[in-house]
Amino acid sequence: MRFAFIDAWREEWPVEFLCRVMQVTSRGYRAWRVRPMCQQQRDDMVILAHIRDQHRLSLQSYGRPRMTEESQELGLAVGHRRVGRLMRDNSIKIVRTRKVKATTDSNHTFNIAPNLLDQDFSADAPNQKWAGDISYIWTSEGWLYLAVILDLYSRRVIGWAVSNRMKRDLAIRALDMAVGLRQPPKGCIHHTDRGSAAADSTGRRNTPFYEV
Repeated sequence: MRFAFIDAWREEWPVEFLCRVMQVTSRGYRAWRVRPMCQQQRDDMVILAHIRDQHRLSLQSYGRPRMTEESQELGLAVGHRRVGRLMRDNSIKIVRTRKVKATTDSNHTFNIAPNLLDQDFSADAPNQKWAGDISYIWTSEGWLYLAVILDLYSRRVIGWAVSNRMKRDLAIRALDMAVGLRQPPKGCIHHTDRGSAAADSTGRRNTPFYEV
């Protein structure tokens, strides 16, 4: 990749200067130019470009497993070993920070229903009031997101979902589990905050289950 960089900029800067900057020898560069690049090397260059892009977009938090998953979702036929080798050879490393991760975005344009719960978190029987929220956990491979649905009567977890990315389906999967487990009656309230990430499929704050 260093030789490829030099070759791309040799019309703008002297080759000797570029070799010093990239910490390679001019003899090695000349040998690289006369040696044809194999298909694997070409494929590595394409994969590496995607790895660098995902490394930047993830704020340098993606390790080998997560990076492999993202590359495969982009349609690249690549495995853990190849991704690990390219990251290692090109000094692409995780920057381990413990910054606060936002899980709620109240600045959105979704519909906001009235606050039916009105801070009354008590319940006289199961399946009267549910509460949902999203939390996050820092792991060696980056952030892991957890969506949970609680029955406010027993404070028992009745639905949950985990993902390495915080998308709308995370909250929906947790709610689907709770609905499948409890089959809530008409009038059961599902309450979340006003954040779009923790909202239901319509972005509403709390939803009476009149249709279930």
